[in-house]
Amino acid sequence: MTSVRAITKRPRLWLRLLGVLAWTGRLTRRRLNFILTLSALSGGVIVDAFRPGSWRRTSRTELRRLLRQSIGGGLTTIVFTAILIGLGMVFQALYWLGQAGQEESIGAILVTVLVREIIPVLVGLVLLGRSGSVILIELGGLQAGGQIATLQAQGLDPFELLVLPRGVAFALASYTLGIIFVLTALLSGFIAGSLAGAVNMSIWTFLDNVLAAMRPTDFAIFPAKLLIIGLLVAMTACLTAFDASSHLDSNRLMPRGFVRGLLAILITSGLLSLAS
Repeated sequence: MTSVRAITKRPRLWLRLLGVLAWTGRLTRRRLNFILTLSALSGGVIVDAFRPGSWRRTSRTELRRLLRQSIGGGLTTIVFTAILIGLGMVFQALYWLGQAGQEESIGAILVTVLVREIIPVLVGLVLLGRSGSVILIELGGLQAGGQIATLQAQGLDPFELLVLPRGVAFALASYTLGIIFVLTALLSGFIAGSLAGAVNMSIWTFLDNVLAAMRPTDFAIFPAKLLIIGLLVAMTACLTAFDASSHLDSNRLMPRGFVRGLLAILITSGLLSLAS
């Protein structure tokens, strides 16, 4: 009797084990599918961005509209956030380092913390919250309503009409907003420190200390972070919107797109920081 029970239990055990392996495989395949699709879509945007044949009149018009929307929509938030960072970080660093007689190290601290780490992440978050949500609503509505399938049926490429302009516009907007963020944060912190009497150097000496603290790789990694983060914010929003269906409302679409975009921002920033 015991041998019979053991024989009958073995198939059940193997079936359970196979069920666990199948569930793990489906989950892994689904997660890797999004990552691989995101990589392929981003690579396609980078390649087609330098092909003149990809920029037809409709794509150029859409690019200009998206640049105005992404840069203009995030400019006020970027400036306000940069002023807060300037007052809360740059001014504090100038004040306390001045009290300790270590003003010459202000550049190294600001480059290490502010330029390399904080600014790319904050710019990506602003771009994701302000303009990424617009992409989710626009493209999600087109996908759920069947308009994207209609474009394909008419022989039009949704990639060139919808994805390519958004990827390029977000990459350029991220870079532009990042430069504005750096200048605004440094200038606002220096002005606050000068008004408080905590700065004993000129603005040119202060900016020279910051530039001198930047390594040659920083001049490549910082723009690369901004461009890649902007591109990935657009691509994650586009992919999430393309997953929309008629029964998937914005209450479920928006959180999913935000989480995916946030993970893309943090992972990109971390990997490029390790590379530098």
